[in-house]
Amino acid sequence: MTYQVLARKWRPRTFEEMVGQEHVVKALINALDNDRLHHAFLFTGTRGVGKTTVARILAKSLNCEQGVSSKPCGECATCREVDQGRFIDLIEVDAASRTKVEDTRELMDNVQYAPTRGRYKVYLIDEVHMLSTHSFNALLKTLEEPPPHVKFLLATTDPQKVPVTVLSRCLQFSLKRLPAEMIVEYLQRLLGAEEVCFDQGALVLIARAADGSMRDALSLLDQAIAHGGGELRDNEVRMMLGTIEQTYVFELLRQIVAGNGQALLEEVQRIATQAPDFGGIVADMITVLQRIALAQVVPDAIDDLLGDRDAVMELAEQASPEEVQLFYQIALNGRRDLPLAPEPRSGFEMILLRMLAFRPVTGEQQVAGDANQTGRGERSAVRGAQAKAPLPAITPAGESSADAVAELPPAPRPQAPTNPNRGSEGNWKQIVDSLRVGGMVKELAMHCSWVGREGSRVHLMLDPANAQLRSESLEKRLAEALQTHLGEPVRLEIEVGNLTQVTPAQERARDAAQRQAEAEKAVAEDPNVQALQDVFSAQIRDGSTRPLNDSH
Repeated sequence: MTYQVLARKWRPRTFEEMVGQEHVVKALINALDNDRLHHAFLFTGTRGVGKTTVARILAKSLNCEQGVSSKPCGECATCREVDQGRFIDLIEVDAASRTKVEDTRELMDNVQYAPTRGRYKVYLIDEVHMLSTHSFNALLKTLEEPPPHVKFLLATTDPQKVPVTVLSRCLQFSLKRLPAEMIVEYLQRLLGAEEVCFDQGALVLIARAADGSMRDALSLLDQAIAHGGGELRDNEVRMMLGTIEQTYVFELLRQIVAGNGQALLEEVQRIATQAPDFGGIVADMITVLQRIALAQVVPDAIDDLLGDRDAVMELAEQASPEEVQLFYQIALNGRRDLPLAPEPRSGFEMILLRMLAFRPVTGEQQVAGDANQTGRGERSAVRGAQAKAPLPAITPAGESSADAVAELPPAPRPQAPTNPNRGSEGNWKQIVDSLRVGGMVKELAMHCSWVGREGSRVHLMLDPANAQLRSESLEKRLAEALQTHLGEPVRLEIEVGNLTQVTPAQERARDAAQRQAEAEKAVAEDPNVQALQDVFSAQIRDGSTRPLNDSH
């Protein structure tokens, strides 16, 4: 028996078998059951989401020999012929190949004739946006007032190209992309019925590659089964799609966060031996970075569908939110520009090198930079003072140089450097700014207020609104950072409760609000701005003013 591809074999025959288009199916079922049928329907959506399938099921519902119903019998001659694509009163037209006005006029000339066998003559025009302007004009009058026995079912992937005059004459239904989880669930049921062994990870790879299209997913599934010799294995699917294991992606991001350029390039070399699709790797990095950013804000929202939740949470703790956002933007722009690179690998390496080179300045780095600037300024001031100092006066012959020296004021004795502060309510923000931590550890410290210290025990209070930041691993890393900063053992105790003191995060937000208010006031009181307002009746848009020194 001739093999039938999965996309055709498993094409839905009824509305109940449709996957992921409940909003469209519900409207059509209600219209059929309540006998409120429009004469023209327009189905829009990306490829492979069920536009033509829904139209065929609707045509079958209209012409079933058991009567118009949302549940056609599927057994009568009409239902079988519609399923087989040979029902004489279902006229399917491919607008991409019949764009001329002559073709459309020929169709419209036959509209007046009654159906040969069915209850309705149904015109299914696929990719209707490909029709020419003259073809649309020839269609308009009939589309607005067709004979009672005619129904028009239009389908398109680009509704923006359909004239408004056509859109206004149709009921429009937009079919959405299918989420990867829904595609995976459907493929599991299908493979169970087909008795094909599979790996869960392989289905996830196929679902992601399908990009919301069920037909693409089924076509890739057919190809993967053939590639795997009747089985569906993770490594075989990766080889077929030109992707790499997620462990490589996480290792790349770990080396970027650690700032280890040598190890990063060595990892790229190992990946290059597999001849991968570097654009696909960048896309995988973008997906992982999005999950990391989500983990930093809402940790409970991270699923473990791919078994990578622990790796995502680990990177969420190691990288700061600013770094993750910057890496995401670099990867996004890099993926767009990758086809312009002379060679895919060199373009991919350049994306990674940008992530290493362009890193957001942390509070600690800002303090260090300010200190360097201060040191250079002090040295310049000393050199300037020495250059401008007057020449020493000539000592009279009768006066010894020792006496002259004795008359000079004594030089101030250098003060011994003070020991690092042991921590207090007043300098908790300074301590947090100087801690050598980032990512979620920094966020935890920023949302805590100082309670007190007893010996080696440091008591902090965590804002209840950020209680999700509290975890054993984060507290351990924060305690280690405090111990390094204070130079003595620290036993950290963090409680969640009402704050009695302002946290560093609240203080930063308050400072930012104050700077914003000052900036808005300065702009509003500026004479030039006031003159523009008077002359042009202008207004300052809310949110358009930013302080020049805003670094947060």
